[in-house]
Amino acid sequence: MAPKPKSSGNKDRIAYSEFGNHDNPDALKRAVPDLPPNQQNLRVETSRSGRKGKTVTIIRGFQAKPETLTDLLKKLKTLCGAGGTVKENEIEVQGDHKQKIVQFLVQLGYRAKASGG
Repeated sequence: MAPKPKSSGNKDRIAYSEFGNHDNPDALKRAVPDLPPNQQNLRVETSRSGRKGKTVTIIRGFQAKPETLTDLLKKLKTLCGAGGTVKENEIEVQGDHKQKIVQFLVQLGYRAKASGG
């Protein structure tokens, strides 16, 4: 009698999966529409709340991919000579640069307005 073949220990075998392929990390990401600039309504405001009294200019209303926002942030940081970041589909630039940023965004084709006082 021949000995039983040993189990290969294949852990990749799935007995049951409710929602398909879990190996693809893009499958769980939310789809973000990458609208052209002329279809995006942006609001530019300055804020100091929660930042220990330091002013930042916040740009809200983007409907674009993170790569697009990162490229735009780089241009804005160069324009203003300041630091900045992308947080939750918003761009924050250090300092009060509201009017300068609104003019720049309008030149790029965005529908941008200054909001707040």
